[in-house]
Amino acid sequence: MKRPRSGSSRFAEATAPADTRLLAIAADHLKRFGPRHVTVVSIADAAGMTHANVYRYFASKAALIDAVAGQWLKVLEALVAEVADSPDPADDKLERLLQAWSRTQRELLIEDCNLFDVYCSATETSRALIRKHRSRMRQLIERVLDEGINTGKFDPRDRERALSFISDAAYRFINPIAIRLDAEMPQDRLDQRLAGVVRVILRALANGSV
Repeated sequence: MKRPRSGSSRFAEATAPADTRLLAIAADHLKRFGPRHVTVVSIADAAGMTHANVYRYFASKAALIDAVAGQWLKVLEALVAEVADSPDPADDKLERLLQAWSRTQRELLIEDCNLFDVYCSATETSRALIRKHRSRMRQLIERVLDEGINTGKFDPRDRERALSFISDAAYRFINPIAIRLDAEMPQDRLDQRLAGVVRVILRALANGSV
């Protein structure tokens, strides 16, 4: 989340609802200092309120940081939903969906490694925001898969197995922990590898091998 650059944007932040201001400040502190060094007191001071008042909106520091991560996950979900809702053929949409899902996470790793670490930690412990996120992403994949089945692009033998096959095959490119392990790999090599995996997925869905 970028810091304000103009007087009008600072005014907009100052007049935003308290929970929105707290999230913006927490995101900025998280990016600059990392989760261990973020404090409710410093966030409250930046927001011009007491730290006790912060707890009216967020039950704990952990809840506030998770809310920052949840805000980013909603952005990711919106980007993927835009692909899923596009008028393109289902096979093209599934390819672009997986590309967007992978690349957006990779961009977060590069641009805000502290928030990415929070995302990985939440994934490892399967916190509530991650369970909700997984459910939403599954629904988007289901939407594209069902469209492909209805239009004849896909002909899987078993719908549930096909859904599992998509997520299993693309795991390296869509799971944040796996993405972090590939942090040093050049983007063009990752794109080539993902393209190869996508070809396998689309072929399997089309010829009924899953």
